[in-house]
Amino acid sequence: MTTTNGRASGPAGIPLDYEPGDKNAPLTTELPEVATGGTPTPTRRLSRRRIILRRFLRNKTAVVGLVGYLLLAAFALVGPYLSPWTYTQIDQTAFLKPPSGEHWLGTTQAGRDVFALTAEGLRKSMMIGLGVALVQTFVAATIGSFAAYYGRWFDKVALWVIDLLLVVPSFFIIAIISVQTGESRGSVLMLILLLAGLGWMLSARVVRSMTLGIKGLEYVTAAKYMSVSTPKIIFRHVIPNISSLLIIDATLAVATAVLAETSLSFFGFGVQAPETSLGTLIAEGQRMASTYPWIFLAPATVLTLMLIFINFVGDGLRDALDPSSKSGGRA
Repeated sequence: MTTTNGRASGPAGIPLDYEPGDKNAPLTTELPEVATGGTPTPTRRLSRRRIILRRFLRNKTAVVGLVGYLLLAAFALVGPYLSPWTYTQIDQTAFLKPPSGEHWLGTTQAGRDVFALTAEGLRKSMMIGLGVALVQTFVAATIGSFAAYYGRWFDKVALWVIDLLLVVPSFFIIAIISVQTGESRGSVLMLILLLAGLGWMLSARVVRSMTLGIKGLEYVTAAKYMSVSTPKIIFRHVIPNISSLLIIDATLAVATAVLAETSLSFFGFGVQAPETSLGTLIAEGQRMASTYPWIFLAPATVLTLMLIFINFVGDGLRDALDPSSKSGGRA
């Protein structure tokens, strides 16, 4: 710093707004790293996975949903071993008994333990819901993105198939196929395939429309001119950029699959006795909800909590994956 005509001037000779010796003058005019002779502290670059994790953990609702869902999953796995009764055992001395020390959540009209039935039903419903969500989302993402990316005849055929399946009454198709499957009727794998095979069409249409807007972007065009194969472009560049939609769709698919299984079980086309699911228990207990409420309340409460926790986790993942979302917090 120099002095020009009694006024302080900076390094480039620019006059400053204070006089030499002024008590309000700053201690130094250099940058902190120059004044101390140090170097700027290097910042560590966070990976995308770490950024997503940090954004997710900042969302308290999502964390509550994840913890709650894991507790329900633990109950589904460990619950059958905690109960002194199995879900297939019948207590000949306890028909429609309320909760007691021997039967923690009461018994059904057949003398089966409601606690053991709820734990087993939760396990089956979780398998059906998650299985349908994964298969349905994968099919919708694959067909919708490939149809939009290839276009022309492939897009026309895909849209024709989607429109055809949309007008087909899926409930009756599943009921007819379920009746004709013989020994595999009501099996978990069969229900997953049927529910997912007739539930992906609307999601595929949305994925197709979003892919149409993405495939013309610069990074997709650059990958194409670099001779990157079409499947790699779709699975590495297109689908990750619509992951928020896919997560929301998968979350809704879990709830839809469980409710669809409930309806099928109510009409006798879902999980068959002696096997059980939450849908089977709710269908069995709703006829006696006012007289013997414990049969209905236990599976209905578990089902409601499971759907709430799944929605919390889905919202948290959506906010963490979407850079434009403000509700997920800063990384």
